[in-house]
Amino acid sequence: MSVTIETPRAPGVRRSRRFNVEKWGWIYMRASGVVLVVLIFGHLFVNLVAGEGVKAIDFGFVGGKLAQPFWQVWDTLLLWLALIHGANGMRTIVNDYASNRLLRTIFKVALIASAVVLLVLGTLVIYTFDPCPAGSPADLLPSFCPAP
Repeated sequence: MSVTIETPRAPGVRRSRRFNVEKWGWIYMRASGVVLVVLIFGHLFVNLVAGEGVKAIDFGFVGGKLAQPFWQVWDTLLLWLALIHGANGMRTIVNDYASNRLLRTIFKVALIASAVVLLVLGTLVIYTFDPCPAGSPADLLPSFCPAP
């Protein structure tokens, strides 16, 4: 003979095994926030403190950084974590202040669409940026590009 014991629940509260978006959104905000602090301060240190400071930031500096796999991964993590972090925060604001269900859905769809477009475009820029495109006139190329 087996006995099943159920845990007591408050009236009107049902147990759900669905994916809890709010819980995982909350956890994501905390975890991504910690990682973003490291990524942002590392980015600021390399760009503003190390080397010649802000006066050294130009097309060549950015082109040189984006040519290195380490900085491509760093910038990709920064882009994805920050954009998703911000979109999740906006989702929370929409949930709190948009009382009309249709309007809330429209805002969330627009938010997801804009986040996806920005993630795709940003990632493409990071991995396909070429400061020295082949076939360009020599007078238009930066000084660090080899002569054609």
